[in-house]
Amino acid sequence: MNRGSVLASTLLLLLVHSYFTTWLPLPALSSSKVYIVYMGEKEHDDPSMVTTSHHDVLASVLGSKEAALKSIVYSYKHGFSGFAAMLTEAQAEELSSLDGVVFVKPDALYEMQTTRSWDVVLGNISDQQSARLQQKAKFGQDIIVGVVDSGIWPESRSFDDSGYGPVPARWKGECQTGEAFNATSCNRKIIGARWYTGGVDPELLKGEFMSPRDHNGHGTHVASTIAGSPVRDVSYYGSGLAAGVARGGAPRARLAVYKACWGATVWCGGAALLAAIDDATNDGVDVLSLSLGGFQEFAGTLHAVARGVPVVFAGMNRGPAPQTVRNTAPWLITVAASMMDRSFPTKVVLGNNEELVGQSRYVDATVNTSEFLNLVHGFRCDNASLASVNATGKVVLCYAPEDVNINPPRQGFFNAISNVKKVGVRGLIFAGYSSNVLDKADSCNGVMPCVLVDFEIANRIAFYMINTRTPVVRISPATTVVGDWVLSPRIASFSSRGPSVEFPAILKPDIAAPGVSILAAVRDSYEFMSGTSMACPHVSAVVALLKSVHPEWSPAMIKSAIVTTASTTDRFGMPILAEGLPRKPADPFDMGGGHIEPDRAADPGLVYDVDPAEYTRFFRCTLDPKDDCSSYMGRLYQLNLPSIAVPDLVGSVTVSRTVTNVGPAEVTYRVAVEAPAGVDVSVEPTVMTFAVDASRNATFKATLTARQMVQGVYTFGSLAWSDDGGAHSVRIPIAVRSVIQDFVADVS
Repeated sequence: MNRGSVLASTLLLLLVHSYFTTWLPLPALSSSKVYIVYMGEKEHDDPSMVTTSHHDVLASVLGSKEAALKSIVYSYKHGFSGFAAMLTEAQAEELSSLDGVVFVKPDALYEMQTTRSWDVVLGNISDQQSARLQQKAKFGQDIIVGVVDSGIWPESRSFDDSGYGPVPARWKGECQTGEAFNATSCNRKIIGARWYTGGVDPELLKGEFMSPRDHNGHGTHVASTIAGSPVRDVSYYGSGLAAGVARGGAPRARLAVYKACWGATVWCGGAALLAAIDDATNDGVDVLSLSLGGFQEFAGTLHAVARGVPVVFAGMNRGPAPQTVRNTAPWLITVAASMMDRSFPTKVVLGNNEELVGQSRYVDATVNTSEFLNLVHGFRCDNASLASVNATGKVVLCYAPEDVNINPPRQGFFNAISNVKKVGVRGLIFAGYSSNVLDKADSCNGVMPCVLVDFEIANRIAFYMINTRTPVVRISPATTVVGDWVLSPRIASFSSRGPSVEFPAILKPDIAAPGVSILAAVRDSYEFMSGTSMACPHVSAVVALLKSVHPEWSPAMIKSAIVTTASTTDRFGMPILAEGLPRKPADPFDMGGGHIEPDRAADPGLVYDVDPAEYTRFFRCTLDPKDDCSSYMGRLYQLNLPSIAVPDLVGSVTVSRTVTNVGPAEVTYRVAVEAPAGVDVSVEPTVMTFAVDASRNATFKATLTARQMVQGVYTFGSLAWSDDGGAHSVRIPIAVRSVIQDFVADVS
């Protein structure tokens, strides 16, 4: 078997593996279940006739039009041709053999994945110098952002439409009504709303609003982060914590809401998501934002991008382990989550007057903060440990560093809170390494203070307890600290890391943005949420602003502008760090091009564009790897992406890229390379000159040569084009792994 065939076979195996390990099959409602039937990239002159043709195809298998009408769940007719239907396995197999049917596969469930954050990303709204992009874009005025999520809470102050003009005439969507959501729930801010229950497990619908109204809060939080109108004097549950102005990054943009995600923990059915994307593409959205993970239905998103609609996805919350990033199709913008320059220090005073500091969201002003409480050591804080120390009515320290490998803080903190509540403690001090788990402390609200400390602080508390007959402690409410006192940005430990398991020659994630302790609208209040779900809308808003300033740019150009202008250093010029075990300098598998810099993205100098036909070829090869796909899928590093990833470097490889000048017509760029360790990189040409009345495109080739004949690991570098005036530096990340034996590698 030749190398190309091996790579194609491996890709297919990876896709199958990814399907069974990251997709959660819908619970069977009967012997039938929902299948998605894809019938190709067909343009329809009259989409209203397409549903009839889908019924005809289905009737040929089910035996009658009546059976087809009962079976079909959704008909996809705008971006592509296909449908979702309730089928048995045998019926699905028979359908897949029909002419015109490209594939049939079972539906799946997908998991959903601000006062300070926009000051960090775009600058203070009152600072005219630091809000350049927002001003150029008129704050996103009349850009329509489609949000596919859990719905919206229309009464939130963040969706006030005061001062808005008429709904853009190009809008073709609608405002679907339902439970607690009528025609007046839409306005000149929320210009459209749809909801999708077809194929969704009835268990997920229990207790839900059968309408676009948001029961969970996730969709409202995301939508307000993207386009929320400014709301002053907002804080965490009105406590004063994280106080400021809540606003979206594109506060004058319009919102189109597509509720396809349901339940208290928010799960989204693939068939419903495809229907939402299909409708949104036809309705006239300018940007699509999906804060969910592991979505493999490439058809819908590909056709949105082919129609000029950038699609932004969350990268998943499975970090810091490598190979956990999802949503890795090359036409998507995949977002990692970072921490911003805000923390919530909480003073812990011991009975010997030693003052220590942890982190919490403890804001209960009714508690007497001058009162010292008895302190006990709960060790791992399981039920047995707590029973042995009689923790009732006391503050308990949970400190078990020997368990950290089998009980990491994200799970350990959650378990500790649950266990100590059962025995009626007055407070919790939990020890763990930095892992961005403060959101778990929200369940302590109104019950007790729950404080996070590191192992060093916990050790000092334990030492005090050993040497004191009756140890006591006093916990003060949390305060807010912002600015240079807080090291930022840092990549959150939960943020999923590359490389992509599906397509290792496509570097993912693409970009990082704030996603930790983001304060945004939930129902009638404002709450914190963390995750790549919160980072995604930050990028979606920036995409909306760029779309306003550069309406002629393709989705690939917008993505390139964001990736190539990102920052790889913090405000002090030090490398951005990635939280994990241990904390380390962030690399492209942590943050892609780096941390988003919107003002620089508005004027990138050069961009890397991609013909959507190349995406289509890629998509077809993922469906059915034919002979002509073998070499193509093994050479994905030749796609004109703003990154270079070579997962199988043997000897040397030459990569070609074409840049388009979107800056001054007359300019000269020179290349600067930071070669990955163990790899030589040569570029030809090293100088590119653009002139008036000449082509605005230029092609260069980069040859990567392994300097060591060993079975390698990934190493990282970059390639940057800088103009002579110093106005532009266009940087792309490089990830290379040398391989001597196929399929024997180390990605850590």
